[in-house]
Amino acid sequence: MGVADPELDYRLIRKFTVPEVICGEGSRLLAGDYCRNLGLKRVLLVSDRGVLSAGWADEIRAKLESREVASVSFFDVTENPKDREVAAGAELYRESECEALVAVGGGSVIDCAKGIGVVVTNHGPIGEFEGIDRIRRAMPPLVCIPTTAGSSADVSQFAIINDTSRKLKFAVISKALVPDVSLLDPTPLTTMNRELTTATGMDALSHAFEAFVSNGSSFLTDELALKAVERLGSSLREAVWNPTKLSARTETMEGSMVAGFAFSNASLGAVHALAHAIGGLAGIPHGICNAVLLKQVARVNYPSAREKYDRLSLVLRESLALPPKGSDEALEGLLEALDILAADCGLELSLFQRGLEESAIPEMAANAAADPCMLTNPRQLDLRDLEEIIRHAG
Repeated sequence: MGVADPELDYRLIRKFTVPEVICGEGSRLLAGDYCRNLGLKRVLLVSDRGVLSAGWADEIRAKLESREVASVSFFDVTENPKDREVAAGAELYRESECEALVAVGGGSVIDCAKGIGVVVTNHGPIGEFEGIDRIRRAMPPLVCIPTTAGSSADVSQFAIINDTSRKLKFAVISKALVPDVSLLDPTPLTTMNRELTTATGMDALSHAFEAFVSNGSSFLTDELALKAVERLGSSLREAVWNPTKLSARTETMEGSMVAGFAFSNASLGAVHALAHAIGGLAGIPHGICNAVLLKQVARVNYPSAREKYDRLSLVLRESLALPPKGSDEALEGLLEALDILAADCGLELSLFQRGLEESAIPEMAANAAADPCMLTNPRQLDLRDLEEIIRHAG
């Protein structure tokens, strides 16, 4: 931002940045048109093996070719994208003389594409850009076709990368990471399995919760966060158990989108800081970590954001067709609603059963404390607090 102006109180100033978003069934098929409109001749098509096997990556490649846009494929992205995958993608981008990136996939794919874009224009390993506003040069154009509803990577200024040497997931946060175009089409979501639908949906719900209680929130992010809770609460169970129902898939995708708008501009909190730390060391899927942590962090944060959690309780319970609770029971009503939603989606809320080890908890807590998401948590938490949250959530 440069030199601070002494006449300004920066605590009162908020920003709001979003990409161009095209919504609706069939919008993914516009990828070639948008690349052509950007004047592109050759792009790096980033995806993963699961999306490739479902046929979505090949479909987009054909659409690019139909608009005379050549593509070079990079499909070696895994869950929790690794720094070495970013480096390999950047090397292929340079060797192939690509001009832009097209990402077809979930949060891992889109975050990897963002990392590739940062590396090829800033000429350094992705780890150099860990933290907030460390990117010096704009990355190449990025067109996103998300195939999940939850990460909101396609609309946010965040990228989460796994540092394989430190066994740590770190955040790169910058307006430079906001994609140019996001094509939000519910159709690819119909090939998601139940656990992935639940995990990504709970990830989106945690985005909305954390953005709403963030100390960097604004009236605009608050309204979007509440709308996300309303949409996700009313549609996630239907999407889990009726995966081909496009109306439910559309609502979860729209809920994810507005939750992404909210957290990208208000930032997050302890749920995500802890999820990054746990996912980095234990390899547990991000959305599952968030789902398990959401209750415990709400309980700990509640005294510092009582009115906001009470509002979340009211909106979530209403979206689940549960009777409202009085102000003296709002927290318990919120925790009950989260339990009901998880149970209805078939989610087992246990981290220890998924590989979390007691001996790793101190390191996880230390990593979470250093995560930039902690800066906007409504309550200041020390290492002991973070360790206790992990133990109770496990």
